[in-house]
Amino acid sequence: MRKEFSACYDLVVYQIYPKSFKDSNGDGIGDLLGVLSKLDYIKDLGANAIWLCPIFKSPQCDNGYDVSDYRAIDPMYGSMADFDRLLAAAHEKGIKVILDLVANHTSSEHEWFRQARSSRENPYHDYYYWAEEPLTDWRAEFGGSAWEYNEPTGEYYLHSFAVGQPDVNWTNPKVREEYKAIVDFWVAKGVDGFRCDVLDHISKDFEKGLDRNGPHLHEYIRELFGRDHLQDIYTVGEAETTEESILATCGEDRRELKSVFQFSHLAVGRKGRYTPVPHKMDEVKKILTDWQDFTAKHDLLYILLTDNHDRPWFNSRMGNDGALRYESATNIATMVYLLKGIPFLYEGQEIGCANSLFSDISAFDDVECLGYYKEQKGVLSEEKLLEEINFGSRDNTRRPFAWDASPTHGFTDASAPWLPYATRSDEINLASDLASEKSVWRYYRDLLALRREHVSIRRGSFKQVKKWKKDCFIYVREYEGEKILVVCNFERTQKITGLPEGRLLLSNVRRDGANGVYAPYECAVYDLTK
Repeated sequence: MRKEFSACYDLVVYQIYPKSFKDSNGDGIGDLLGVLSKLDYIKDLGANAIWLCPIFKSPQCDNGYDVSDYRAIDPMYGSMADFDRLLAAAHEKGIKVILDLVANHTSSEHEWFRQARSSRENPYHDYYYWAEEPLTDWRAEFGGSAWEYNEPTGEYYLHSFAVGQPDVNWTNPKVREEYKAIVDFWVAKGVDGFRCDVLDHISKDFEKGLDRNGPHLHEYIRELFGRDHLQDIYTVGEAETTEESILATCGEDRRELKSVFQFSHLAVGRKGRYTPVPHKMDEVKKILTDWQDFTAKHDLLYILLTDNHDRPWFNSRMGNDGALRYESATNIATMVYLLKGIPFLYEGQEIGCANSLFSDISAFDDVECLGYYKEQKGVLSEEKLLEEINFGSRDNTRRPFAWDASPTHGFTDASAPWLPYATRSDEINLASDLASEKSVWRYYRDLLALRREHVSIRRGSFKQVKKWKKDCFIYVREYEGEKILVVCNFERTQKITGLPEGRLLLSNVRRDGANGVYAPYECAVYDLTK
């Protein structure tokens, strides 16, 4: 095991969407002091790090992923003093703080771009990409052309995402110095790491039609994070996740990133964002197994996740979020979070949150789905269009956290939050979950406790058992004589035999032994250590 990875395997990261986590001042918007008030909740669950989605000053074109000042806290979240309090309190409780670094683009309201768009002679003009005519036929991620006309200079600027998110020009060494200084500013404050948003976009090749993974990507990342004083911070990138690209970014002696998200298992069960397709959990099993084997072979870190702010709830698509919501949610958690890697949890999955069902587009805020609605209105029926958006919208996971079943769900004192609560918040909320005999939260707590207590789960080898058996995932984690068996059944009742017997550590239905009939989404964990 690489020396720099030792502490990483002990991390359990809890991702927070600050706008929707906890409101402390009654304005309907979550904030930093709201996060501060829930640090004990996060610690009790078993996480020891938080990743904060962007908290920097922003006009909120894309909910903070359009930054107008990288060194200022957006007033909706509080002040820099509030951040300093949160950072100090988190560290006092043994919780690391990871910030979201958006380096591919700024807000169009950032001072760099305000200057850049005013004149071709402005010193900041070359901080962005400009052309007399669009250089490519690229489409923006959120709809429309990726090139927008700027009247003051008579040029087009590039925006890979929203019009209000102009791409910065990383070929300009001054831009690279700016981002190095931004990273250093936050590291000097004491932050413990960075999640790097769409990092593979920072290098492009217009002649070859590459809007990402351009020829200078790795030298740019190395220039940013390869500096000696940054080697102890944790970094994770959102980037292309082929085997080749992960090796190039995270391989030994690359001095780029510690880790990169791998998302292919999250694409199962859908075509694009808005269309469900037939699927089986065995597809997810194969992807997870292949990545366990690959990362072990090359001594790479692997990120364990099922949910984040950019995707609807995994359990709603791949499991059963109805009558078997508890069994399905806990089964998925067992399947994923007992693998080798770094667990990333997203706020709400620990209580089994599920997708919503709204009948009006006014219930949505996500710039991506609103763009899709505008493009498809009149092409698809209103009913079909809303069906697709309910299935795929990023707002599914961005709705305010329901702490209880009260009218405002313990999130705020305001009469209404910034975004409507999930349609099942009366049913799915923390207080109701904790009052239930089948508590998803308590299962997550016990599951994460297993990771802390068993070194084989954190650092051990992975080997699949009964590799070709369908509709289940059975594997062993082993380290220096300690051996843990994990059995996860999927959608159908089936009999599983031929497994070694051991001491039951955890089960979502309290089984007696490893062999026998497993109900849908039943799972169990056994200690096989002799």
